[in-house]
Amino acid sequence: MNYNYIGKSGLRVTPICLGTMTFGSTTSKKEAFEIMDKAYDRGINFYDTAEVYPVPPKADTAGITEQIVGEWLKTKPRDSIILATKVVGAASGWFVPPIRHGLTAIDSFHIKTAVEGSLKRLDVDYIDLYQMHWPDTIVPVEESLKAFDALVKEGKVRYIGTSNDTAYGLTKANEISKYKDLARFESIQNNFSLLNPRFHDELANVCKRENISLLPYSPIAGGVLSGKYNSGLYPDGCRFTAYAKHQNPRVQAQSKRFVNDKTIEATKRYMSLAKDYGVSPVTLAVAYSKHFDFVASTIIGARKLSQLEESFAALDFKIDDELMNKIKEIQSDILYPMG
Repeated sequence: MNYNYIGKSGLRVTPICLGTMTFGSTTSKKEAFEIMDKAYDRGINFYDTAEVYPVPPKADTAGITEQIVGEWLKTKPRDSIILATKVVGAASGWFVPPIRHGLTAIDSFHIKTAVEGSLKRLDVDYIDLYQMHWPDTIVPVEESLKAFDALVKEGKVRYIGTSNDTAYGLTKANEISKYKDLARFESIQNNFSLLNPRFHDELANVCKRENISLLPYSPIAGGVLSGKYNSGLYPDGCRFTAYAKHQNPRVQAQSKRFVNDKTIEATKRYMSLAKDYGVSPVTLAVAYSKHFDFVASTIIGARKLSQLEESFAALDFKIDDELMNKIKEIQSDILYPMG
């Protein structure tokens, strides 16, 4: 197993991280334990969760995933695991989270409240990587960073990161950390895949110049790159099938973003390319998302045990220049399938 460091931190992680957002909803605790055990036995040392999980987020289920992960952690040596979790983003953003009565903010009060809750549910003394789930459009980032810095000084958190952020947001936060001598964001967790390569536009340059690591999520585009939506039908029991029927227009928009004519056509071409190279389209997709030097670890997900193998196969599959050129050709022909 190869390892990468996250940013300038001492966190040495495997190229694949196990995401847990379905644990406690579509994945039972028993299944979650089996999935985490299999990942651990494969050598995966990096596990990512959040206070708002499982998805879809609900007031009566938020925190269950952390509880499940915390119970499982008791079966393993704590210092063999790099554990990441997140404080839910501000209610001023794109989504009002069903936590703390929908009044969340990335301010000192909410950061402290959130971390104490996560530590309790996970039943641990410290969190290796504590992340802002998405930015706050109201609270100055300096206030947020001071609150995160205090957690690092207290030893409750080792390092901090952000997610769903922009080049401007990441750069501003990084510069404030420098000049105010505060703990900085060592990582950014953003959507990045064959169908959504926008990270290359600006953020990749920030990460490379400042030595901040991307932790890509949704490397198979919520399952779209597996090809399961390419039959022309929405399969039963799948995320975007449910989203397409949802009453909330914002949730419906998510389905259209991931499943549309351009994503289906691009996926068709990636499936053909994967076949030419003797791998599954999932393996190709995960290999792409972890290929770049600004990526420390790619976050995969699994609702059931059988879904892991194709992702793990990406640990041994390397994308050479010839294959990358073919990928770039598809990306040039079908620009930004997810918008």
